[in-house]
Amino acid sequence: MVPSCALLLLRLCALPSALAAAASDVLVLRDSDFDNSVEDHETILVDFFLPRCAHCQKFAPEYERAATRLKGTAILAKVDCSTSSKTCKRFGIKRYPTLKVFRNGKEFAIYDRSHSEEGIVHYMQKQTGPSSVVLHSKEDLDAFINHSDASVVGFFPNGSNTHLVEFQKAASTLRENYRFAHTVEPGLGLLHGLEAEGVLLFRPPRLSSIFEESVKKYTGPINTSTLRRFIKHNIFGICPHVTKENREKLKGRDLLTAYYDLDYVRDPKGSNYWRNRVLKVAVQFQSRGLSFAVANRREFERELEEDFGLDQLDGGGFPLVTIRTREGHKYSMREEFTPDGKALTRFLEDYFAGRLKRYLKSQPVPEYNKSLVQTVVAETFEEIVSDPEKDVLIQLYAPWCGHCKNLEPKYNELAEQLSGDPSIVIARMDATANDIPSGYDVDGFPTIYFVPARKKHKPVKYEGELNVKDLLKFLRKQSPQGKVQSGTRKEL
Repeated sequence: MVPSCALLLLRLCALPSALAAAASDVLVLRDSDFDNSVEDHETILVDFFLPRCAHCQKFAPEYERAATRLKGTAILAKVDCSTSSKTCKRFGIKRYPTLKVFRNGKEFAIYDRSHSEEGIVHYMQKQTGPSSVVLHSKEDLDAFINHSDASVVGFFPNGSNTHLVEFQKAASTLRENYRFAHTVEPGLGLLHGLEAEGVLLFRPPRLSSIFEESVKKYTGPINTSTLRRFIKHNIFGICPHVTKENREKLKGRDLLTAYYDLDYVRDPKGSNYWRNRVLKVAVQFQSRGLSFAVANRREFERELEEDFGLDQLDGGGFPLVTIRTREGHKYSMREEFTPDGKALTRFLEDYFAGRLKRYLKSQPVPEYNKSLVQTVVAETFEEIVSDPEKDVLIQLYAPWCGHCKNLEPKYNELAEQLSGDPSIVIARMDATANDIPSGYDVDGFPTIYFVPARKKHKPVKYEGELNVKDLLKFLRKQSPQGKVQSGTRKEL
């Protein structure tokens, strides 16, 4: 028997860890209480995870810190899919972690933004409270539009209930992306040149410049689709400040970004000094399909180094300039940025004339590449994977990924099974050391695609189990003949 003093000591020693375990601000949900719990909260963010998932383990501390910061404002919860599989299956969870927003007990949206503490806090703060803030005075209006993000304000001085209701419906639908407010007070619209009902978009005050209007007016029909188009077209202006929180909204366009020591909190004047020089050149090229932005080079230090081969010493104290197209092509300005804008102008003229050389992050081309599983690097992707005469199965992996290491012998066995078929190539590429072409989304490792002959623009993602039998079944289904040709492979 353990002496009572020793037993007490053991309990005291265990107390700190027990308190730490109980200190989480993330609500734990299970199959038995999921529905009741989400119905108890107007808005709740749920993390569906697996304990063994490396991405989930990396994400967990960010989620915990976000939950603590949002305590009393928004609820964050989690579901362990290894013990609550019924709930995870019901909501179609196939990738981990998957985050979903629930409103009044019903699934509302998938959270596909930054998996950082800041990103989650920023997002959830927009999900709570009224979708459109009521403004009663000039002081209310000034306080609302004096914000780091753009503001959309509806003015309804005649008290038109129909138009106001439509505006509030639009605000409820679009609230996760934009800030909304409204007023029925006469005279507030006149302060900004609006003589009747309408909607004004106020760009962030810190980005005010002589090159564009700070306020955009909308007086058309008020509904969700028309407001969405108006806001999307006007919210960023000629040269927005891109951050990790808003960068997703700028995807899908050809974008030039100038990176420098931008800091609108400590040095707004210095931040706008370089932005104004970008703007001066941008207005000359804005009609040619290229968008412009500025960003803090320290915030994107890793991206500059990994995606463009640039480090903090490049450029001296001048901005670093890059272009990333919607197809994923990348270019960087090697000439030093000059305050007169001439270097940037020359860079853009070369870009539009097709004289710039693309930057491609690639491992060295292998000297010997005759193995059953061919090694692909960025410089050989077009040659091997995009070969129009070959079906290709390409595995995109990470060297540190445990699932990838477990797959390796099975993938080698698959290649051996198909070694007699000259029409198919089994390949793999380190997705952390090589640029991945557009069309190949990687949201976890390993990610496997089948790229059919003569249909290289339609890669098919593999979603099955990571074993030889299921991979072969998948290949037979994707083959133009409906199966891997018999007699050209060794039997299982």
